Amino acid sequence: MALVLRGKEVADALTAQMKQDVEQLRAAGTVPTLCIFRVGERPDDLSYERGAAKRASMVDVEVKKVVLPADVSQEEFDSEFRKVNEDDSIHGILLFRPLPRHLDSEKARQMLDPAKDIDGCTDLSLAGVFTNTKTGFPPCTAQAAMEILHYFKIPIKGKKAAVIGRSLVVGRPVAMMLMHENATVVNCHTRTVDVPSITREADILITASGQLHSVTKEYTNPDQVVIDVGINWDEKKGGISGDVDFEDVEPNVAAITPVPGGVGGVTTCVLIGHVIESAKRRHS
Repeated sequence: MALVLRGKEVADALTAQMKQDVEQLRAAGTVPTLCIFRVGERPDDLSYERGAAKRASMVDVEVKKVVLPADVSQEEFDSEFRKVNEDDSIHGILLFRPLPRHLDSEKARQMLDPAKDIDGCTDLSLAGVFTNTKTGFPPCTAQAAMEILHYFKIPIKGKKAAVIGRSLVVGRPVAMMLMHENATVVNCHTRTVDVPSITREADILITASGQLHSVTKEYTNPDQVVIDVGINWDEKKGGISGDVDFEDVEPNVAAITPVPGGVGGVTTCVLIGHVIESAKRRHS
């Protein structure tokens, strides 16, 4: 039976540290502040917003919201976004994307000040991930996967790691973060030939393909640690499941994250942690 790497344990530890950091900042006269910038009322945006706001309140981080109608003009969007971007009292901006089709999402992404880019979506933030420098912040989900490995003391240095998926949200950033910690990394994707033969050789397998139950026991080995970043709707289960077929894989590996209950809960912690770190950087 595998060790189940539950995200709640990691989130609780991160939350305790964040509380201390916020107390110190507030004592020095700085109030860490998150701005949630949303256009329209998409259900997935609202769900993530509730989670982020709840996590922020747990550690005494201030939350401001800018909510624009779904039919907002490009001119009005730009004006409101610029105000938030230039507001020195705001340390982090969570911009929900994709924006409605009539708005220029790419323009908005590049308008965002990298110092406030707490979800790691600008080109400069991503460059910081690749150069291992403190330019902006890494994407939250990629960092959440790393936080789980760190918390459970999973060795990374000198280990073989396989990452399934090459998106700029998880796959490529987490591959670089593993490499910065001296893992030997193979990044698999839709054009990779015989993925199972590669992943079976890995000490650490991180999957972020977005394909329900696409990872089965043939992808794994008994000494492997599996981090499942996938969030997929499972019709049979009537709920959320990961990329990994948990029942098939869990008996055949050393450790594994569940879905739900794994990476997702750590992601909002990382987001709020980035707000706090941004406040530290600005006022240090």
